[in-house]
This record gives sequence, C-alpha cells and structure tokens, in this order.
Amino acid sequence: MKTTALVTRMVRTLASTVPTRPCAGRPWRFNRKRWPLTAIAVGLVAGWSAAMPSQDAQAQKPERALRLAVICGARCEGTGYDALKEGLARLGWIEGRNLVVDRRGAEGDQSRLPALAAELVALKPDVMIAVAPQPTRAAKEAAGSIPIVMVGVADPVGVGLVPSLGRPGGNLTGFTTLVPGGFGGKQLELLTQVRPGATRIAALVNPRNDVAMKLFPGDVPPAAARLGLQLQVVEASTPTQLEAAIDAAVRGRAEGLLVFGDPLFHTPPRRLPDLLARAKLPAIYLVREVVEAGGLMSYGPDFEDMFHRAAGYVDRIVKGATPGDLPVEQPSKFVFVINLKTADAMGLTIPPSLLGRADVVIR
Repeated sequence: MKTTALVTRMVRTLASTVPTRPCAGRPWRFNRKRWPLTAIAVGLVAGWSAAMPSQDAQAQKPERALRLAVICGARCEGTGYDALKEGLARLGWIEGRNLVVDRRGAEGDQSRLPALAAELVALKPDVMIAVAPQPTRAAKEAAGSIPIVMVGVADPVGVGLVPSLGRPGGNLTGFTTLVPGGFGGKQLELLTQVRPGATRIAALVNPRNDVAMKLFPGDVPPAAARLGLQLQVVEASTPTQLEAAIDAAVRGRAEGLLVFGDPLFHTPPRRLPDLLARAKLPAIYLVREVVEAGGLMSYGPDFEDMFHRAAGYVDRIVKGATPGDLPVEQPSKFVFVINLKTADAMGLTIPPSLLGRADVVIR
C-alpha cells in the first residue's frame, strides 16, 4: 500500500508537467521549466516499479522450511508423535507449510538403527529427535554436528550419552524417562495391589538394552526385597522370544509381571497384552499406549507432556540456542492408567483405593 501511494504521487507530479487542454486554435505548450523534473520522475517510477515486487509476489514467497528428522526404536507415530507435532504447530512450525519431517522407526529391531540414522543424516536435517536410548546412541554416532533432542532416555549420564544433566555439552540434550531411585518400587507396589498377598513377581527385560540392564539391578531387586517379593527375571531380545519368556514366568508361578520399558515390548502395542491375556498374567507397563491397546495398567512419565517440551527445545535450537547449553530435563508429570475391561476379562477385581489413584480409567 505504501509503494502504491508513492507511485501515485509520482504520477501526479508527472501530470502537472503536461499542459492542460489548449484553447481552440492555440497549440500545445509544455512547461519547459518543469520538464527536466518530469524526465527524472519518469525514470524513478520505472526503476522503482522494476525493483519492488508486487504484493502478490511477496505473499507467495515461500518460508524457509525446518527439516526435522525423527528416529524411534519402535514406531514414530502415536500420541507422542502427535504431541510433538502439536507443540511445534503452537510455535509456528506447520508440517506441509514450513516444516518437513522425515521419520524412521526400527519396529523393535535395534540392529536396524545405525542404518536408519545414516539415512536421516543424509537428508541433512536441521535437528534430530531421538526416541529411547538406542536410537539416541545411533543418532549421536551418525549425526556429526547436527543438534539432537532425545526423548525417553532413562539414564543418559549413566550410559555415557552426556556428561551431566545440567550441562550436557556437545550437540545433544533432551528429556529423561525416569527419575532415578524408587521408580521400579512404585510399579511393583501398584502391581501387588492388584494381586493382594502375591509373593512372586516376574520382571521382563531385554538383555540387549544396556540402559535397562544398568538400571534394573539397582532399582527393582531392592524394591522387591522391601515388599517381601521373590523376583524372577525373564528375558526376551527378539519378538519370537516373548512367548517363551511369558511361559517361563508362568512355570515359575509368577503372580504378576513387571514389564521393564523397551521398544520391543511396545511394538505393536497389542502383541504383549494378547500373550499375557491368554496366560491370565496381570502386568504393569511403562507406556500408556500399551494399556489403551489392551494391557492391564501402566505407570510412567507423561509422554505427551515430554514431547510438547521437546518441541520447545527444537524451536529454541533453530533460533540459535546451543543444545549443550540446554539442561537435560527429568519428567515433571507421571500418569497411572488402568484398563478395567482387561481386568474384567482376567477375572481381577481392582480395589476402589487403587482406582482412586488412577489418572485414567479405561472402561
């Protein structure tokens, strides 16, 4: 609008140099004194018009797109990924407009992660999101200087991903899954309330998950001892080993199962709940999505909140923040979910006191 007004004023100046309609029988007369000004004005208008883009051209000028790479141990979809996109949208990053997202999920097969990370790095993303410990390690080894925001890594200091939570340094920061100390005990305590008087509990772990195998001995066995429980450890490192692990728990007369967080146990979400339903073995999970797919109950961090916060870190990094200066944050919210449909199908009665503690009850 300002450009149009300026051009209009120039045109009026030009018009003032042109003679008015002559009287009958009299020739046209130009204003000789103002004619040089006229020539200058004509040149300015022509030059300005050529140099200034139209309003339509300005409106159509594309924004620079943020390229985001996401690597996951299981699937890069579901409530967490939706929360990430929602958080980015609130900050002005809209997929399809100024945001391009490349996703790779290992579907529980951790051996695929190095190749998937290399594929994403080859696309030259501005920032990478790594979900779970193994994807974070693969991303860190492949990314070079590309900033990485990790989500859902239980103990990034303990497994050597960062030197400290307060000042991670390098190109990696993000959000941990667990608050060290007592988390496994909380899950065991909730599980025993579903099976009052239980004395034997099995714990399902993936021996190839270095984070799990580091945290498990220092957290779960001491908690089981405090609760007077005998603990049986069953292992599975591939999908085909899951059924054998559950059979081993049943043969060991386990009265409940603690599923230690691992992408293998959550992909697809219904696989493990279906196996446990046939075995009539109640279990507690880390991830809410598994309970929504038919698991009995879960207690873990609010992953939606965590992914929302991860979107904020992505935005800050794109705008110039150094990842290593952003502290690795611990969970601020935890969610306890119970599926009453599953409880009824297993013949379990959930105590009212336990229902009262649930954040979400699926009926």
